[in-house]
Amino acid sequence: MLPIFACAFRAHYRRAALLALTQLILWIPHVQAQQPEPLTQLTLAEAIDRTLSQNPELAVFRLREAALAGRTQTAALRPPLELGAELENFAGEGGADEAELTVSLSSVIELGGKRAARVGAISARRDLLLAEEQAKALDLLGEVIRRYVEVLAAQERLALARDSAALAGDTLSAVERRVKAAASPRAEALRARAAVSRARFAVQSEERLVAYHKLALASLWGGENSAFRLDSAELYRFPSSGGFAELYNRAQENPAIARFASEERLRAAELRLAETQSSLDIGWSAGIRRSREIDETTLVAGFELPLFPARRNAGAIVAASAERERVAVEREAALLRLKSRLFRAVSGREQALVAVEILRSEVVPTLREALVEVERAYNRGRYSYLEWASAQEGLIGARRALIETASAALRFGAEIEQLTAAPLLPAGAEPSK
Repeated sequence: MLPIFACAFRAHYRRAALLALTQLILWIPHVQAQQPEPLTQLTLAEAIDRTLSQNPELAVFRLREAALAGRTQTAALRPPLELGAELENFAGEGGADEAELTVSLSSVIELGGKRAARVGAISARRDLLLAEEQAKALDLLGEVIRRYVEVLAAQERLALARDSAALAGDTLSAVERRVKAAASPRAEALRARAAVSRARFAVQSEERLVAYHKLALASLWGGENSAFRLDSAELYRFPSSGGFAELYNRAQENPAIARFASEERLRAAELRLAETQSSLDIGWSAGIRRSREIDETTLVAGFELPLFPARRNAGAIVAASAERERVAVEREAALLRLKSRLFRAVSGREQALVAVEILRSEVVPTLREALVEVERAYNRGRYSYLEWASAQEGLIGARRALIETASAALRFGAEIEQLTAAPLLPAGAEPSK
């Protein structure tokens, strides 16, 4: 924990120093404009590593583990020794000469393995905490991948918007040439000019969305700097995977499911602890008594036994047993939900991959070729501007659909990896631990 806090402090100090230096430079007259910060390449592995090492949601588990370590020390202690003193007859008719002073030492002898049961319950709770930490880390992994995909898709939409703006500009030039030659009405030039304005506005909107998604990704590791770029080609890289049955077998080892086994062990340990409370605890005391009246010192001893401890503890045993059975039922319900989510993710990914292949290999090339033919026909006066604009919109819409289906395939893949707690692998391959 200390290195993380130290790094965070140093990073904060550097940011403060840079901010102060920037403000100082702005006051210096006749300085040159500040150059934009170069973009660095960020990989998915780096984003995951930063999140797992710096996300505060995981740091909480270190504190909870430290708290359980303290509780373990307390649970392992034996019953304390107590020192007592009792003074009798010090205010009677004889005064202090008849006073009797008793000094004793007392404690409790625990029977039935109570101390071992307490330590076992805390140990089982630590195992459950570890399973919860693994499940939380897996949730963060899934969130990192989803936000990473959002940045990839936003970058591709920005590139598409820029291509659309360039295409609109070229179209406007061609339309204006025909209008000057009196081959087309002036209304077509006005429509083309409006299309250029819309395309430029779309570029600005997509730029803001890219900045937003980058900041959302960086926020997972507490970063405020979004001066990085991703390899947009990763949006169209899809690893192969096994079938649903194989993925479901892997999913049953998911930490979200494994935590039920840890919780079941915890409830069993709590049941054993409750059962030990039915055993007798023998209280004992031993000491000396000094009587001033007869000038004599004697030894005293005693013991205490609680009555009917099993009857008073019956309700606690019933409650602990019910809690253990509840965990088993909740595990079955969680498996049913996981199976449904996994089937939806696998089906959605397969459908998205088919759509990506059709769009990439058939639809987009066909519409691109059709746009070239329509442009030629427009320049020859065979088609109107509306037909040319419709062909452009068709191609742009197909490319946008390709981006959305590719990002959907990656998001479904991320959900599958999160549910199976393993990367997507070909059929028969074993995931690395």
